[in-house]
Amino acid sequence: MKNSSCNIFSVSPRPLLIVLSGCSGVGKDTALDKLKESGCPLRHVITITTRPPRPNEVQGIHYHFISEDTFQEMKGNNELLEWAQVYGKWYGVPREPIRQAMAQGHDTIIKVDIQGAATIKKKVPQAVFIFLLPASMDELGQRLSRRKTETLSEMALRLELADEEMKQLHLFDYVVYNKEGEIDAAVNQIKAIITAEKSRVRQREIILG
Repeated sequence: MKNSSCNIFSVSPRPLLIVLSGCSGVGKDTALDKLKESGCPLRHVITITTRPPRPNEVQGIHYHFISEDTFQEMKGNNELLEWAQVYGKWYGVPREPIRQAMAQGHDTIIKVDIQGAATIKKKVPQAVFIFLLPASMDELGQRLSRRKTETLSEMALRLELADEEMKQLHLFDYVVYNKEGEIDAAVNQIKAIITAEKSRVRQREIILG
């Protein structure tokens, strides 16, 4: 008599929800862009924000840039998985695109700040949480300086906050170092994490909160 519990050939890995987070300036957007370029089959759910776009950012690719009135309407209608106010601007992750992607069997990745990751951890603890780290705080400061999107006081605030954010490392499943000039190595680590997760005997069961 066949034992159906041992029929591993009929089992497909469940879709993953991957939460990529890290301090401001650590390279989250660059890592996502490289993942897409590599052909990694992930659905990226784009964050919405009320802040204006930076010079290199494109509407609908890096963020959905919306008005504060629209944001508050979505928040009130329970359309957001998480939301937070960061540096005086609102950020949020729309819930429905995640539902749709995962219902179709797609691994799905979202990029959020540390505060957002902590909120999602409470709502969807079975998601895969990855913390992207710089090689050092000095290197992080140099990156923030080079992108020239913050004043000196804003940079100091972000570095101060980054020091506090490091204390939230315990909320994450994995840490990936994004060292200067080694983004491909960081992306390969993220892909290896996904491969390992897809190979687990006990698959994560993602239930959106």
